[in-house]
Amino acid sequence: MKMGLGFMKLALCVAFASVLLFHGFSSSHQAAAAPEYSFMHDATSAPPISYYDYIIVGGGTAGCPLAATLSQKASVLLLERGGSPYGNPNITDLAAFGRALADVSAASPSQRFVSEDGVINARARVLGGGSCLNAGFYSRAESRYAAAAGWDARLVNESYRWVEKVVAFEPPVERWQTAVRDGLLEAGVEPDNGFTYDHLPGTKVGGTIFDGEGRRHTAADLLRFANPKRLTVMLHASVHRILFRTKGKKRPLAHGVVFRDASGNKHKAYLNKGGRHNDVIVSSGALGSPQLLMLSGVGPSDHLRAHNISVVLDQPFVGQGMSDNPMNAVFVPSPAPVEVSLIQVVGITKFGSYVEAASGEPFTMSPANRDFGMFSPKIGQLSTVPPKQRTPEALSQAINSMQTLDPAVFRGGFLLEKILGPISTGHLSLKSKNPNDNPSVTFNYFNEPQDLERCVEGLKVIETVIESRAFSSFRYSYLSLPMLLNMTASAPVNLLPKHANVSTSLEQFCKDTVMTIWHYHGGCQVGKVVDSDYRVSGVDSLRVIDGSTFIYSPGTNPQATVMMLGRYMGVKMLKERLRSEKNGMI
Repeated sequence: MKMGLGFMKLALCVAFASVLLFHGFSSSHQAAAAPEYSFMHDATSAPPISYYDYIIVGGGTAGCPLAATLSQKASVLLLERGGSPYGNPNITDLAAFGRALADVSAASPSQRFVSEDGVINARARVLGGGSCLNAGFYSRAESRYAAAAGWDARLVNESYRWVEKVVAFEPPVERWQTAVRDGLLEAGVEPDNGFTYDHLPGTKVGGTIFDGEGRRHTAADLLRFANPKRLTVMLHASVHRILFRTKGKKRPLAHGVVFRDASGNKHKAYLNKGGRHNDVIVSSGALGSPQLLMLSGVGPSDHLRAHNISVVLDQPFVGQGMSDNPMNAVFVPSPAPVEVSLIQVVGITKFGSYVEAASGEPFTMSPANRDFGMFSPKIGQLSTVPPKQRTPEALSQAINSMQTLDPAVFRGGFLLEKILGPISTGHLSLKSKNPNDNPSVTFNYFNEPQDLERCVEGLKVIETVIESRAFSSFRYSYLSLPMLLNMTASAPVNLLPKHANVSTSLEQFCKDTVMTIWHYHGGCQVGKVVDSDYRVSGVDSLRVIDGSTFIYSPGTNPQATVMMLGRYMGVKMLKERLRSEKNGMI
């Protein structure tokens, strides 16, 4: 029996807010128990002054594997501004996906920010970083990405495998995802590469960081490889600035950090003296790392002086090259039941667009508890409108309209695309001297024509998949592609200025429906701010190791490569240290 068009429009608008990136596993398990990390402490227990060989600022996707590796041969302090992910079912339990992102409290593992473009986004504030909040898709970078970065291919592969021992799994692929895979192959996104972690042109099934019981495995789990006698992890430790020595030095020398605990008490941690390979390492992410460098006096001098920050080094490229991969999606209502699935299948096209898919119902069918996934207005996808229009009343109205709907409207799935790169870039600047405040960031979505062209080409592939023979049982024949596009664009959770009949212009559809896929990067790029060994140019004993150093986002999802980079650089740094020890230089 056909569904009425009026009801379908309502169904589409709300389903667009509900299902992307939901789980494909049982939700009956308990939250993962906290590992017995003897080295993990609350920062209130930190001494006023301490000394280490390495100080890592940021216990995220790169910081955790980096700390675990360096602790094998050196003393390491890992400072994380958030808390532990363990014991929090909103993080560990896939069935609760979206709740952590919807939590805007001061204790939330997610800190919301709004770019100057108007797109509402999130940054992690928890041990394990973004791997505690994301949808779990695990895929390596393309081989040419590693080659362009100048990475050693053998060590890259060893580092990926080290990560995958703990966090990577093969997902189940059921009927809807199978139809998407076969539809992509019909659309010419070939060959069929089966299940693989590798980035290969064609269609593949990627990995996931959720195990078969629906339990998330994060970068924090990699700390199990640490030497507990050499590692100290401090939670709720907010680093306010990096300390430099300049007197009698040709170049500023990083020698410690100042951080505060949750009670506001100040602590100082210094590098051990005499170690030529001892470093302060910033791994605070694409927003946090350039922000901390600026707060510490490393950045554009005029901007620093405007905030009354003493200039340690005039570095005009700090905060530049900021990019966020735009995401655009089409919801397809299904006449047949669909499984609840994460993003599992990806089509890696030859023209620079990645086509992915997800399906299912919200985790809880109780109207009072629906979180509506990454498209929820509670998470922030009210999107590109003037700030005065992003009112609590508008948010409340959108939430209430969703919570009264019949569960039947949530049947269906998404086809989405993310563009390679992107080429469009923006910038980041300080709003205040408080490290806990979000900086101002602009991404300039689709500023470069090639980015818009790739979005359009990706949508054309999505259209072909929707009309494929393989996908035919999962769509209503009377709902044409223009109807699907127009109804998707009219979804109430995105308060973009509306354009009539956007199906006639895929360019306009891209602009009207743009959202984040949380793969933002840049701000401390290699060749601009750091060298090929991730040392900050112009100062000594300071490195940045995280996604802020990326020029392009690697592959279809960056988390595997960010974790790999932490392990990769940890191994390289230890090798340097051991060579120096052998030569009597330490």
